[in-house]
Amino acid sequence: MNVKSITSSLRSSPARAQAYLRDFHPVVHTLVLGTVLARAASSMSIPFLAIYLARYSDAGIVANSLIIGASSLAGTVGGFIGGTISDRIGRKTVMLSALFCWSLVFVGFGLAREPLAFVLLNLLNGLCRSFYEPVSQALMADLTPKEKRFKVFSMRYFAINVGVAVGPLAGAYFSTRNASLAFILTGVIYFLYAVVLQFLLAHFGIRRIEGDTKKEATFRRAVGVIRRDVKFRYFLVGAMIGSISYSQMNVTLSQYLDHSFTNGIGLFGTLISLNAITVILFQLPLTSLSSKKTPITSIAMGNVMFALGNLGYAFSHHEVAFMASMVVFTLGEILCFPAGNLLIDGIAPEGMRGTYFGAQSLQNIGQFLGPLLGGILLEQANGTILFSIMAVLTLSGTWFYVQGDRLKPAVALSASGARSPSSST
Repeated sequence: MNVKSITSSLRSSPARAQAYLRDFHPVVHTLVLGTVLARAASSMSIPFLAIYLARYSDAGIVANSLIIGASSLAGTVGGFIGGTISDRIGRKTVMLSALFCWSLVFVGFGLAREPLAFVLLNLLNGLCRSFYEPVSQALMADLTPKEKRFKVFSMRYFAINVGVAVGPLAGAYFSTRNASLAFILTGVIYFLYAVVLQFLLAHFGIRRIEGDTKKEATFRRAVGVIRRDVKFRYFLVGAMIGSISYSQMNVTLSQYLDHSFTNGIGLFGTLISLNAITVILFQLPLTSLSSKKTPITSIAMGNVMFALGNLGYAFSHHEVAFMASMVVFTLGEILCFPAGNLLIDGIAPEGMRGTYFGAQSLQNIGQFLGPLLGGILLEQANGTILFSIMAVLTLSGTWFYVQGDRLKPAVALSASGARSPSSST
């Protein structure tokens, strides 16, 4: 019976594979495969940028951390202006231009040696990401029936983590031999991806990318939301604090390990891969668990995990201890990030979700401030103090979420459907 079952399963596998291929547009498959390759390529270079700067630039830890944080700042600004640009020249042009420009940025990283060049390149890195990612997701939605879009975006998220699980191990190898080659190779992969995607878009006659028909979030609308909605303001501050802590994983942790351990670069590559593998293994069970809790509870639990992970980094002296700390830290990531989006979705008035989520991107300012603060603490003190402070800071962010949860939304809908202000205290 078992042999027959296995044989039947093997015979049906090609049919299932063919059905899977028929379910989605070839361009969607290309985008998913391209996501794996692109994320694998970028994660073998960008996470090691802090170490690369330390070797090829004499700017110092703080300046190098500031250079890395510039990408998040540029990405935040780019998120607001990308929609305006795409309205003028079209989303398809924006997406392909961003990919080709991105390939040149990575090659530039491999060739640059001056601090100013690194600043400009990382600003462009953030802009390219902010232009490409929303449009590529819109294209996937355009080419997929509505009832299958959740599956497509789940595939994309899985592809991201597969790429990130593989890339850092290759990055650790290149960092100990020829760090420039990792950046140049990343640029080549992004260029080939852009060429293939451009060919397929032309082949299938895809001239426009529509995406969501809602209005793009502008900086002016985002500021208006923050000024009016006190509840949202508390949530945004809590998210910024979380971003400050989370950013240490990709910036100062690599520098700390490189300075403190003989094989610090290899250990860092293993930790980043472990982060992605942990997401793949635990995302579904933890998501199922958190779905039974309120978003505030999930965020509070996640922040505790973040804090414990940071304390683990602070007091670990062995590779296994760092790996255990990364697993705990990543569990916090899985709990916090989806709950944060659900929290904003819950307070956004109907018809204003796009504006609220656009304003939420301002939390990335924490990704800019985090490397700067971390670099100062690492340079003036040590890693133990740095990560201990980050643990306390992470827990303090929970207070802002709890306080915000006690307030009423700034805008409510009356029974007649007209907007009316409600108390924020």
